[in-house]
Amino acid sequence: MVSYRVVPVVPLSLVKEEVVLVDPDVKLYDSVTAGRSGRDEDEAKFHVGQKVKLLEDIVNDGTYPHSTIGTLMMPKGSIGYIKTMGDFLQVIRVYEVHFFGTDMPIDAVGCREHELEAMEDYVDEMAEEIAFMKAHREKMQREREEREAQI
Repeated sequence: MVSYRVVPVVPLSLVKEEVVLVDPDVKLYDSVTAGRSGRDEDEAKFHVGQKVKLLEDIVNDGTYPHSTIGTLMMPKGSIGYIKTMGDFLQVIRVYEVHFFGTDMPIDAVGCREHELEAMEDYVDEMAEEIAFMKAHREKMQREREEREAQI
């Protein structure tokens, strides 16, 4: 059996639709994205393996599912190391910091740049290694040229 549905047809000239997305008198505020990238440097301020200290308490903002929002995740003054870094919403730089020896239920927390302070200067081991290799190659080239000049 075939069933039919009657759909009323209204001329488009009679259809008036008004869509209000946001009340212009309401101030929207989101603590996660409100200060987005305004506090972040253009280049990363910290690097993987660097020792850092928390400048403020980190509380659950809802991104950690196993505790209630507002629960203290890591106290101010905790010392940790940058494990990885990435971007949230492609505009907010977030560092995964691994904290050792704390009594907190977790040991890794996502932190923004303004929440961290460097405890030691970053040493780019790759740049040091490249500089060493370059100096070594130049030294070996000079020695080779001196030997060839003696022959």
